Amino acid sequence: MAFESAGKRVGALSLNLIRLVIGLVFLSIYNAIINDGFIPTATHYQWFWLVMSGLMGFVLGDLFLFRAFIMIGARISMLIMAMVPPVTALIGWITLGEVLSGMEFLGMGITLLGIVLVMATKIDIRKGAFGKTLKMGPLVLGCILALGGAVGQAAGLVLSKKGMQDMDAFSATQIRIIAGVVGFSIVITLFKRWKHLFGALKDLRAMKFMTIGSFTGPFLGVSFSLLAVQHTDTGIAATLMALTPVMIIPPAILMKKEKIKALEIIGALVSVGGVALFFL
Repeated sequence: MAFESAGKRVGALSLNLIRLVIGLVFLSIYNAIINDGFIPTATHYQWFWLVMSGLMGFVLGDLFLFRAFIMIGARISMLIMAMVPPVTALIGWITLGEVLSGMEFLGMGITLLGIVLVMATKIDIRKGAFGKTLKMGPLVLGCILALGGAVGQAAGLVLSKKGMQDMDAFSATQIRIIAGVVGFSIVITLFKRWKHLFGALKDLRAMKFMTIGSFTGPFLGVSFSLLAVQHTDTGIAATLMALTPVMIIPPAILMKKEKIKALEIIGALVSVGGVALFFL
């Protein structure tokens, strides 16, 4: 919600780089205090795979996703992003040999069904970004880009697990974010958006939202996600992390006074039921 507020003011590219830089500051301070060093200690193997993870997840995944936002809108794009858990499970099976049980696949399916129900209430397939009517060509291309974003995020999560092994999750996140900062710096250079980014730094209200979002997102959220994949299969972790559209319902009611439809409540309950199956 913090990034949504900031993104409306400064744009997606500026938001992505600034949030990563702020997150990197938080991680550097944390690791300097807890792990005795601003720079993570890792082997060449760990650096390679974590850098690849950062480029796949933070850079390519987000670039595809935000391009899809522009073409088909955020709501349709995020609905397609519900494919992240099964894609993660597939990549985890191919690269890490992770195999989910029948009950775990059932739990994933039910959870994703609930998420789709929650999000479907807000989607008009005819409308893309900025309320524009979608034609078939842009709709198909936008969906492909959103799927590319899902694959990027899924691959980033699996590569994180492959790379970090028993490494501290916050140190591993720092390496991923370093790669993301370098990658987005190159992208902003190619798109000649530095002037726009420096202008975004002067927007104090947006900076406040980005600081809050960076603390809860790249610093805590991403680090906890890596901690999660160290202790469970990547497909299960990705399913639980996909619950954001469900978990955002209470703050949307309290802070934005949004009206919640019955189908959203049903979807939330279905998702919780699917999650419960993971623990039977």
